[in-house]
Amino acid sequence: MTGTRRIYILGAGTMQLPAIRIAKGFGWEVVCADGNPAAPGRKDVHYFEHIDLRDREGIAASVVEWRVKKGLDGVFTTGTDFSAAVAYAAEKADLPGIPYQSALRASDKFLMRSTFKEAGVPSPDFTLLQNPHEWHEQVEMFGFPAVVKPVDNMGARGIRRIDSMDECHEAVGAAFASSASGRVIIERYIEGPEFSLDALMYRGDFTLCGIADRHIRFSPYFIEIGHTMPSNFPASDLERIIETFKKAALALGIDNGAAKGDIKLGSTGPVAGEVAARLSGGYMSGWTYPLSSGVEVTAGALRISVGEPPGDLRPKKAYTAAERAIFSIPGTMQAIHGFSENMGDAAFLLTAVGKKVTFPINNVEKCGNIICSAERREDACDRAEELCRSVILRLKPGGRQPLDFLRRRSHSWVPDAYILQDPENIAWLQGLIPYAGPDVLREEGLTVPLPPFPEREPDRDWLGRSFSQTLDLFAGVGIQIVDGQGSVGKQFWQVLLRGGYQGGLWYLDTLNRMLQENSDSEIEEFFAGW
Repeated sequence: MTGTRRIYILGAGTMQLPAIRIAKGFGWEVVCADGNPAAPGRKDVHYFEHIDLRDREGIAASVVEWRVKKGLDGVFTTGTDFSAAVAYAAEKADLPGIPYQSALRASDKFLMRSTFKEAGVPSPDFTLLQNPHEWHEQVEMFGFPAVVKPVDNMGARGIRRIDSMDECHEAVGAAFASSASGRVIIERYIEGPEFSLDALMYRGDFTLCGIADRHIRFSPYFIEIGHTMPSNFPASDLERIIETFKKAALALGIDNGAAKGDIKLGSTGPVAGEVAARLSGGYMSGWTYPLSSGVEVTAGALRISVGEPPGDLRPKKAYTAAERAIFSIPGTMQAIHGFSENMGDAAFLLTAVGKKVTFPINNVEKCGNIICSAERREDACDRAEELCRSVILRLKPGGRQPLDFLRRRSHSWVPDAYILQDPENIAWLQGLIPYAGPDVLREEGLTVPLPPFPEREPDRDWLGRSFSQTLDLFAGVGIQIVDGQGSVGKQFWQVLLRGGYQGGLWYLDTLNRMLQENSDSEIEEFFAGW
């Protein structure tokens, strides 16, 4: 350490909180810029600049002004799209950092892929689409399966797998809509597991700071439902993955600062997905790696950003840290039960009562995340998943979004929460009456028929909740479960099998509201529409 420093951090959101905390712990003064005046980190910094982070020139002008008038030692970001803005501002203010052109190559997927190809870094074949109305011939010639991506977005926004021309119109349109520059790439789909990696480069010296297994689901989208740090793949595979990441980062010109990589292990070996000139978001660099290793990689990255060596990066312990996501079917949030910021090692709630939610098609549409660490891998993973299942998200009754999801008029790519497999349970469901009608509902109340052998069902919902656990959940919130037909009949079970506990609760809450309003015609219409 060489005395009091002042650092300019792009972003004052959740992903930047560790950087703010660590810089202040160094005794540095912290300036933060963010387009959100209510950003959660604002209250923790010394100075706040209300600037849209997409305004590269505005950011650079602010950084230069701080450098000239008050003194500034470095500019930094983590977990944002704006590493190129950092490099641009650093060049303008004559501060430490990688060249702007290097950061640009690490921010633009077309430039990145072109650089990898020229440097011999294994990466998917690709082609550039520049016209949202004239791409059909290019895509048809390229072939399938493929992945469509905007060149300039993160968080899996606008990214989708395509397997036929019939799927292209929606996918290509969404990718163009998610691209600020109006450019899209289509690249060859690589089958295989995916890994997230962080590293620090100091004067060309590479130090790996974490490699995690990414858990990706819900094709044709690429939704990360969590990651586990460190990876448990064989050391021989990990060595090749790390070497590919290092080669890709150096090819882009990242030789002094942070690098974040997504690498796939394909049938022919590791393939570079994306490499960014920053530390990772997704709770990895700020939470799971420190919990796993005892090393604050963000501290090393901050030091490099002001021209200092990163310090001791050797791991202090060997724990497993597991991050898992909470997500919802479409609707409007009515109530949130069971969540606490004290759950596990860290917990984040990304929704609120009254907020619209949807089944995620990218990694910024999830409802929350929980992180747990432990000496044993299975303990960390089991605890994080168990805590996610303990959070109950109850949707507002009525509304078009949940209805369309449960009737399969939207989100057809989402697998059902459960599929009955036991023959006796299947026969029982087929024998139920569809529904009992308004008069019976008023007389008996809302009663749910019980399958004969729920314990035989092996399926688990999207968060790993067993069929029997879902039934226990209904009993726990006062829903009456009975033998026989019940008043809600087969239709309730069709809803629950499609939408899990959320679908079942929404169905019962919607019916209950209609009964309270004495809306027989609405009830009949509701029943008839399935």
